[in-house]
Amino acid sequence: MKCDWVQENILLYIYNELADDARYELEQHLGRCPECAAELKSARVFHSTLSKHPVAEPTPNLLAASRMRLQEALETAPQGGWWQRLTFDPANWLRQVRFSPALAAAIFILGFGGGIATMVRVRPTTTDIGTIPTPPTPQEASITGIRSVLQEPGSDRVNIKYDTVQTQEATGNLNDQRIQQLLLFAARNNYSSGVRMDSVDLLTQKPDDTRVREALMYSLKNDTNPGVRLKAIEGLGSYVKDDKNVRNVVLNALMADSNQGVRIQALLLLSPVKADSSVRAALQQLAQTDQNQYIRSQARTVLAQLPEID
Repeated sequence: MKCDWVQENILLYIYNELADDARYELEQHLGRCPECAAELKSARVFHSTLSKHPVAEPTPNLLAASRMRLQEALETAPQGGWWQRLTFDPANWLRQVRFSPALAAAIFILGFGGGIATMVRVRPTTTDIGTIPTPPTPQEASITGIRSVLQEPGSDRVNIKYDTVQTQEATGNLNDQRIQQLLLFAARNNYSSGVRMDSVDLLTQKPDDTRVREALMYSLKNDTNPGVRLKAIEGLGSYVKDDKNVRNVVLNALMADSNQGVRIQALLLLSPVKADSSVRAALQQLAQTDQNQYIRSQARTVLAQLPEID
């Protein structure tokens, strides 16, 4: 394997975009080529540096201009012969899917969205007064992203802009099924931490909904932004005592979250259930070995309030 090929594909390797066989060959080459190994190290440092900066969202004007340029390029691109246009090459198509996870995901989303749309058309809602078509609601499979989430001041009205093929907009209150569906999607999937935070903040107003509570637990366990996790744990606070699943997620945040603010909030929420055996064991471990002085001190204080176990 040539060094030129390896260095051209190092970024694909870092982003896990290489096929398994190519990845294996590249790793074998890196093990015996110091120059390529140094190139990989340098690329990883560069990638780590870029990851620390927020991702700038493209403006609507930039998106519109880019689409226009793409359309012009497609219209002026040389076309293949009539035989090439009529011939379907499965091997080439599968090769493209294999080396492009994004393409494979797009194909899956389109297929899944089409199936759901067909089901909705085939199975209308039936009521006592006849057959009434189900009102259209955005399907998760057709949504490419949530652009913004805004609550109207002094009301429970929410405005959400979301992207499918084009940017769309939905407005309604928090009891609106469309609004809830979009908020749940944004809390789990949106690339913008600000939109995720706004969505989780609104969802905390209805934590009695099972789907909402599951979304808040998901955000607390998996979201990379500590602000989003703090919003999620605030919404779960009243359910720590009665919901064991919530308690376990909060307990895991106390023991493993990378943000000290989230851990402190988890400790405060768990104080009312300090007699629980799992909570007691966690507090004992924190009181002895935790690196955070405040958490260590608070764990000792909470334990001192517990009766001794014979």
